[in-house]
Amino acid sequence: MTSANHPGPPTGRSITGSGAVGTSPTLLIKGRDLVVSGTLIMGIVNASPESFSDAATHQSLEQRLELCNDLVAAGADIIDVGGQSARTDQPEIGSAEEVDRIVPIIEWLHAQHPDIVISVDTYKPPVARAALSAGASILNDVSGLASAEIVDLCVGTGSALVIMHTRSRPKSRLQEPDLYNDVTSDVVSFLMSKTETAVQRGLPRESIIVDPGLDFTKTPYQTVAILRRIEEVRALRRPMLLALSRKDFLGAILERPPRGRDVGTLAAIAHLSATSGNIVRVHDVATTRDVLTTIDVLAGRRELDPNYLLPDALRYEPSGRQL
Repeated sequence: MTSANHPGPPTGRSITGSGAVGTSPTLLIKGRDLVVSGTLIMGIVNASPESFSDAATHQSLEQRLELCNDLVAAGADIIDVGGQSARTDQPEIGSAEEVDRIVPIIEWLHAQHPDIVISVDTYKPPVARAALSAGASILNDVSGLASAEIVDLCVGTGSALVIMHTRSRPKSRLQEPDLYNDVTSDVVSFLMSKTETAVQRGLPRESIIVDPGLDFTKTPYQTVAILRRIEEVRALRRPMLLALSRKDFLGAILERPPRGRDVGTLAAIAHLSATSGNIVRVHDVATTRDVLTTIDVLAGRRELDPNYLLPDALRYEPSGRQL
């Protein structure tokens, strides 16, 4: 793999990803203008034993730090650290406990992998403040901007903010088939309004990421309805966070529990990655990177060396069986 044009194993360190830069949204984080072309990968580190998807794994701090290393090596562009599960059948935990869960991970990541962008999944100002002090530079707020102080913290530190659509407070379950006259229009108007609120408080528009809130206060049918009209959300011209991994709408489509939804997750990512400006939040970074690299080559966004021939080491399985 000697050609610079050969995609090879991506390093994941380029925040610009792939795609047409001229039409891609930019993200301002701590004075850096980052072009979000193609699809960036946000790897998930759950520091919460209540997690809906991986509660049985990565329970100790050492295991979570090892997971961070694995996600970085697999090509994550962003690491999202969360200390409280979004599960609605589990109670909310206190801010102090949440801080204790996430700050050691963020401090370690910031020291060991200074080029990695660190996000924190929280809506609580004390937790957000501690996370930003530890080295995080994105606040991933799933409350729909319930606290204006979250905006102020981003303004004061130059950090970016994820604004997510939801119609209920965090840790509460609201799934009503008749909740929306038009769920996609509701998502767009909500995100527009909350974006203007943040901008009026001094946050640059370029520091805002929008999230349609897949499955949050939505039935599986409503989530699918949004994804079928996702270009209306893209019209806001902001980077868009798509938290697709193992979500309930995939469970409804596939009739599988969370760990059986990984193939569905990859299919959704492949379907949505044709347009630039995406950030996909996933558990399986390595496989997601393979999918996106393959799509980029087939779409002509990355090139193979015309003189490249696959070496025998890659043509055959280690057992010697020809494929």
